Amino acid sequence: MIKDNIAIKQLMQSNIVKAVGCTEPVAVALCVSKCKEVLGEPCNEVQLFLSKNIIKNAMGVGIPGTNMIGLPIAVSLAVVCGKSEKKLEVLCDAKANLSDAKQWLSTHNIDVKPKDTKEKLYIECICKGDTSSAKVIIAGFHTNFIHVSKDNKILYEKECEVCNDDCQGEVSNLLSARIVYDYAMNEDLKELQWIADTYKLNSACSEEGLKNKYGLQVGKTLFNDYDKSIKSEIIARTCAASDARMDGVLLPIYSNSGSGNQGITCTLPVYYYAKKINATEEQLIRALTLSHLMSIYIKGKIGRLSAMCGLINASMGVASALVYLQNGAFNQICYAIRNMINTITGIVCDGAKPSCALKIAACLSSAFDSVKLAMKDIVVNDTDGIAQNDIDLSIEGFSQIGREAMNETDDEILYIMTHKKNK
Repeated sequence: MIKDNIAIKQLMQSNIVKAVGCTEPVAVALCVSKCKEVLGEPCNEVQLFLSKNIIKNAMGVGIPGTNMIGLPIAVSLAVVCGKSEKKLEVLCDAKANLSDAKQWLSTHNIDVKPKDTKEKLYIECICKGDTSSAKVIIAGFHTNFIHVSKDNKILYEKECEVCNDDCQGEVSNLLSARIVYDYAMNEDLKELQWIADTYKLNSACSEEGLKNKYGLQVGKTLFNDYDKSIKSEIIARTCAASDARMDGVLLPIYSNSGSGNQGITCTLPVYYYAKKINATEEQLIRALTLSHLMSIYIKGKIGRLSAMCGLINASMGVASALVYLQNGAFNQICYAIRNMINTITGIVCDGAKPSCALKIAACLSSAFDSVKLAMKDIVVNDTDGIAQNDIDLSIEGFSQIGREAMNETDDEILYIMTHKKNK
């Protein structure tokens, strides 16, 4: 078990990072940006070899500052204005360079092909100029460069299996639900204060989503419901941030485990609920820590990209925080998560897109309902479904479905998405 609080803080800070735009096309743009920098001359052609999960999550999502969707414009922006040092904020200058990017796109070739790889997150970019070519590979997680070469000369390389720079594999596998809870409850408050930045940034995206028309306007529609409860208002505010982000709003948000929507979900329901009950600043900080770290723990067992929607683990983090904010005990947090495991396990990820906001609404609804039962000590029986009495065994069983059992589902999802018939 991990008892080193410094390592846990490092785990959180490596998984909770700022991003502009959906992280899959942004990661592709990051890879292209690095590759054209290594090329060192004007880029005439870009070749991409991508894992199916990257393709799936980059097909239908809005690219920040462009009013366009998909990889081509993200790639051309990376060529024109991308700076790899900005990591997942690589497209922050998109709006100012959109005209140049469109011009480059109209006169140059971008070739995208699927990569036969076991890595669910794999991005290989080759940039060609008049005299040279360069290759860069990202794998494992969104900012993890494992290969850089120019003219077939390797400049940098490491094995993906041992490159856990963000502690995702080694540390999260050693966490437990109890360690997550104890850290959030007992760590010195000054060591947790940084987590407040998440609600300050993500709530601005929510306000933007409520003011203007983005995506399916899920948040705006739910927020304007005349019969609005506290629960529905909180869900609406959270969905509004996703509406804006998935439609390409040029605002940074804090992501969780490589996902902006997971970062939004871990943060905003906790923040808005804490405001509703007049929680203290310390309660808010500890609740946010619990929400984000519980999601990181669970997502670490599933893997960065999966056929199972990451909003499930994010909403389990939210449920944990809601129990705490209602003065519940650790066992009631376990009850809430077990109730959710037997409710929303298996919601598929069919790519990043505006309708992700609908999945946020569904998952958060389950979180609120499961917490309500848990606070009355009502929990699914260990004879029901996949949940077990031991919370960590329950999480492991749930995670195994997303990590292994749904791999064929992933193939079928991508096939359906790429073979639609328009009538």
